[in-house]
Amino acid sequence: MNTPFDPDVHPPRRGLLARLRANFLTGLVVIAPVGLTIWLIWSVVGWIDGFVLPLVPDKYQPDRMLQDLLGLDPSVQINVRGIGVVIFLIFTVIVGWMAKGLIGRSFISFAEGLVERTPVVRSIYSGIKQISETVFAQSERSFEKACVIQYPRQGIWAIGFISTNTKGEIADRGNEGEPMLSVFLPTTPNPTSGFLLFVPEKDVTILDMSVEEAAKLVISAGLVYPNGKPEPE
Repeated sequence: MNTPFDPDVHPPRRGLLARLRANFLTGLVVIAPVGLTIWLIWSVVGWIDGFVLPLVPDKYQPDRMLQDLLGLDPSVQINVRGIGVVIFLIFTVIVGWMAKGLIGRSFISFAEGLVERTPVVRSIYSGIKQISETVFAQSERSFEKACVIQYPRQGIWAIGFISTNTKGEIADRGNEGEPMLSVFLPTTPNPTSGFLLFVPEKDVTILDMSVEEAAKLVISAGLVYPNGKPEPE
């Protein structure tokens, strides 16, 4: 006599609707990431085009030039998506190249001086500049290594990212002057938010995995381990 807790030796055959539902969910898992990625890229490209192309003179508009090249009727609508992104990339590279020169740095310093003397604009510009430098700067501001620390209490471990060695007043006054590390503790599944912790160096365990692999582990809530291997049991 079988009990409800006995293993089912002969599992019941699923009906047609159940099999269709399982196939649909499997297909959705395959299609959703690809579709959402394509949609996101397409939307971002369209947004940049919509911002850049109105600044281009009419006779140099990509659709107008393509119509003239192919000899098409001007009433024929042609959507050339992506040209605005190319123009934006070229313009950004030129601005970055100029900003690295002496004239460019002098002009930026002069412009920032004017902004700093404008009350409302000063606050907006400072906030946006800090966010841009944090996101796009590729200097020592990038995370160096992944680590684990005991948080929120001993015996519980959390993944963190080492940004720098703690410096300045915090390094002098904290931990009785002993070395400390600035550790960013991300939240799951959104690693862009989290906590900044100043942890004694001796309490930080550095991991062999890369920062990218640790970020995947955080985003997936522990489901995706480095090299695609599940956590050993």
